[in-house]
Amino acid sequence: MYSKTYFFTKINILIIMKSTILLIVNCMLFFTLASAQQKDDDGWKPLFNGKNLNGWKQINGHAKFEAKDGEIVGTTVSGEPNSFLTTAENYGDFILELELFADPSMNSGVQVRSLSSEGYMNGRVHGYQIEVDPSERAYSGGIYDEARRGWLYPLDLNPAAKQAFKNNQWNRYRIECIGNSIRTWVNDVPVANVIDDLTPSGFIALQVHAIGGTEEAGKTIRWKNIRIKTTDLKPSKAADIFVVNLIANDLSDQEQRQGYRLLWDGKTSKGWRGAYKDAFPKTGWGIQDGVLSVERSDGRESQNGGDIVTQEEFSAFELKFDFKLTEGANSGIKYFVTESEGNGGSAIGLEYQILDDERHPDAKLGRDGNRTLASLYDLMTADKPSNAIKKIGEWNQGVIKVSSNNLVEYWLNGYKVLEYRRGSPEYKELVAISKYATWPDFGLAPKGRILIQDHGDKVSFRSIKIKELNN
Repeated sequence: MYSKTYFFTKINILIIMKSTILLIVNCMLFFTLASAQQKDDDGWKPLFNGKNLNGWKQINGHAKFEAKDGEIVGTTVSGEPNSFLTTAENYGDFILELELFADPSMNSGVQVRSLSSEGYMNGRVHGYQIEVDPSERAYSGGIYDEARRGWLYPLDLNPAAKQAFKNNQWNRYRIECIGNSIRTWVNDVPVANVIDDLTPSGFIALQVHAIGGTEEAGKTIRWKNIRIKTTDLKPSKAADIFVVNLIANDLSDQEQRQGYRLLWDGKTSKGWRGAYKDAFPKTGWGIQDGVLSVERSDGRESQNGGDIVTQEEFSAFELKFDFKLTEGANSGIKYFVTESEGNGGSAIGLEYQILDDERHPDAKLGRDGNRTLASLYDLMTADKPSNAIKKIGEWNQGVIKVSSNNLVEYWLNGYKVLEYRRGSPEYKELVAISKYATWPDFGLAPKGRILIQDHGDKVSFRSIKIKELNN
């Protein structure tokens, strides 16, 4: 028989063994969780401590900002301009993540690489704003240039992303600013992709937008889990969305993957010649500092250097181009130009009108404004929102997209301004009442050259890019 001492000894041994096993398991679990936590938080730093607004300062307006229950709460105040809660530090390259909950009647935004100085609009905050837009417009995640150039990436360019933002719930934002690239996500949906070098560094700020009457006072937007990473930055996988590239004659990696190439190299006349000519015009055109310009003469059509055309012909394509007008100027981009008509003046083709609508008389000719900026010249009027029109002397971005099914779209500064289908009954009716009625099968060639018009006024071009589409 075993003694009591024996049984107690065995029990103690079992207890010690069980405790040891539990200790080992707990240690393993601790180190596993610690390792995972270290991996998740590697390089990330909180911008908000969850308790107070240390590290932040308020400028411009006097809307209310407060730290409450682990959140930053912004509240609208009647009669105040846009109010900003900015970081004390400036940031250049970074990845920023945060969550926000906005009153559905509000408009707000997150400023990145932004500035405020007495020499600019008395200290007004200006720079890149990532939009918070619960309205039916649904531009959340789009990129707006606050107090400078206006919309850089309206969500007309990426309509699928309009569904990403959810009203009356928390929304996750991710903003990557790496080099010249600014990209955004809302709830893991890729929204905007802008390439720009205007402001490489600046503060981050949370906006409470100005409001109208007192009935809009007291609306809130809340932010939490605000964190930033500034080292060992690795860009997210590129999404196949439209790229707005504001750097002259630059092709981003994403644009190249999408099939774009420079149609003008930014330096020489390679790939271009005069319309109805064998060579590039010796006079009337200038190439300087990455800009191709029609030289000013007397405002007559194709009477100085004359139009220029591509040496290549195109059928289905997407053409991007930047253009800048001088006061009272007139020009245009034509396509499906065959030079088979042998006419005097500008070669015949479908035209994207480029015009100073306020000062050039052609804007009041034609029919119902169909000779105004971004219209299908003398055929169809562009439907332009007011914020799509830049001031004279500022660069504009135009797009002409011709699909293989003959659907044609015109875009101006991120907005689609018209759409038509070549050869449709509606198209033929428009041609029949236009100045082109006498030309058989006008605009219906299966392929043709792209033309830049000399109308005797100084107009400049750059960043001319093309992507050929599948037939």
